[in-house]
Amino acid sequence: MSTSPQLQRFPVPAGPGDSYFVAPEKLLSGNPRQTAWVHYASSDGRFSAGLWHSDVGKWRIHYTEDEYCHIVEGLSVVTSADGQATTLRPGDDFVIPRGFIGTWEVLQPTLKRFVIHEPPA
Repeated sequence: MSTSPQLQRFPVPAGPGDSYFVAPEKLLSGNPRQTAWVHYASSDGRFSAGLWHSDVGKWRIHYTEDEYCHIVEGLSVVTSADGQATTLRPGDDFVIPRGFIGTWEVLQPTLKRFVIHEPPA
């Protein structure tokens, strides 16, 4: 008898998470400490969801995945390679598509919920 997949609730509290700093080759200003709480990851590693927090700073981004985000707190500006800036505040929902190139600047420490899908290579 096989079992069917089950609903998975995200843990509360999230625990300490995994903290890291932006890679030096991507960093443009500050030295933001970032923390990720991956609450779910598929067995093939191509789908995940959780929380992400960053301190103030600015860095280059180049997305190989599609990411849905919901800003929980803070203030950030994401700017595309062609100069289009989008200010992100609590309550904002958005998608950053695979192939997006630009910068992410955290003006006030930012917490977001994320859902990521990495397509097959």
